[in-house]
Amino acid sequence: MFMSISTTGSAADPATDLGFLLHKHPDKVQRFTTSHGEAHVFYPEAGDEVCTAALLLDIDPVALVRKGRGDGRGRGGSPDFALSQYVNDRPYAASSLLAVALRTVFRSAMKGACPARPELPGRARPLRIELPAVPANGTGDGGGPALVVRLFEPLGWQVEATAIPLDESFPEWGESRYVRIALSSGAVRLADALHQLYVLLPVLDGAKHYWVAPDEVDKLLAAGQGWLAAHPERALITRRYLARRWSLTRAAMERLELARLAEADDREVEEIDNAVDDRPEEEAGDGAEGATGERPEPRQPSLAEQRRAAILTVLRENGAARIADLGCGQGELIGELLKDARFTGILGVDVSARALRAASRKLGLERLSERQAARVTLAQGALTYTDARLKGFDAAVLCEVIEHLDLPRLPALEYAVFGAARPRTVVVTTPNAEYNVRWESLPAGAVRHADHRFEWSRTEFRAWAGKVAAAYGYTVELRPVGPEDEEVGAPTQLALFTTTASPATATGPAAATGPATATTPETMPAPAAATTPEGEGGEPR
Repeated sequence: MFMSISTTGSAADPATDLGFLLHKHPDKVQRFTTSHGEAHVFYPEAGDEVCTAALLLDIDPVALVRKGRGDGRGRGGSPDFALSQYVNDRPYAASSLLAVALRTVFRSAMKGACPARPELPGRARPLRIELPAVPANGTGDGGGPALVVRLFEPLGWQVEATAIPLDESFPEWGESRYVRIALSSGAVRLADALHQLYVLLPVLDGAKHYWVAPDEVDKLLAAGQGWLAAHPERALITRRYLARRWSLTRAAMERLELARLAEADDREVEEIDNAVDDRPEEEAGDGAEGATGERPEPRQPSLAEQRRAAILTVLRENGAARIADLGCGQGELIGELLKDARFTGILGVDVSARALRAASRKLGLERLSERQAARVTLAQGALTYTDARLKGFDAAVLCEVIEHLDLPRLPALEYAVFGAARPRTVVVTTPNAEYNVRWESLPAGAVRHADHRFEWSRTEFRAWAGKVAAAYGYTVELRPVGPEDEEVGAPTQLALFTTTASPATATGPAAATGPATATTPETMPAPAAATTPEGEGGEPR
């Protein structure tokens, strides 16, 4: 099993710097013991202008059988196939065995570590990688050279993939399942190239020589950081890398989608996957109870329950049957919608995979009848991007959602909901910042939830709602939710947007060019930076 890595350089920037990056001296032949044989690293060519490092993996078939599984291809063998355990392509074709050897032999290079020349790992350089024999199995996903191109071209590689004939002396026999591969790039970091090979070699083969355990998800996401989430074939890569173990594939895809959304919003994953309060429900608190520490009367509805009741009222008033709950959290509103047969179709969207799992669990979707389950769909997505799945609904609900966005991202949400999805009715609820003074345990200037980026006064919310309604052709009505105070109003404010315009075409200021650059309305003073008292918890929706 053989692979070579070549680079070019000059007297000022010698190609032999490859030796520093790989932590392998060009003048030496080095041998490493692996679990299935021996690996040798040597340099067929080492000069200022061209340098080539080669990895030769000498597989011991007996060790492969003793330490591996079945026929050596990860499929589980039996006495009927004893011969295939010793006579197979594992010693010669680049597969998961070579991927493991890469991680063993070039561990420091994959980490991007080079103490002797710390400036080198972060520098992109020309690379050419050659693999003379790689299995490219189809098994329903397509195979051969086309599969190699699908996997490597989106990463910026120039791909030369040639099918190897079964026997060159007998071309009429056709092509084998093996491909000769050469990858070229004018500028790529060596660590990135090695990580891509580590993931994609087993994907091409479609099998692994070892048992795929749950920790393989972490290995995949670590090696795929920075490229896998945006890869157009990420589903195929994930499925084949994890040996088609569907539970692991599903978990990996959820985490990849979250990483993609976080990268698109230039935020950390932890920032957007925070919709689930890890504390027991009885400690989480809500509204006035969470702020004062006093329990309400046994029959008095919480503020969260009053919000949901107000939303259900306006949805019924407007005759909405198909509802999109945007930022659905753990599905509290969806649970109420399911109790009313007039709501025939319900879509719950949230950026947090944890929240969606909690919603599915709380709603008991797996236990619902087929007819009831058909009414509900849960989907992961970011509300700051247009999404075809949001079109065709009578109403969209943003219950305690907008305050979780940075103000510069708010116009993108406005366009995605009011301009692109364009339901006849949009319901928005958000905290009334003026009411915060009525909660004794909430310090002045603090907000109600650690993730709130702002909280608006009634004047600020009215200005925003009016601006959005005018921009997208809606009318808007404001309503209080919760006990109304003469001086500071109700704890929650609700905006009901309605339109009679056709939803067929996106409208509004961003209809032609996409989301506009975000600005705070001139009539609306920018809220002060959000601060939260230590230990303050989140509010159920």
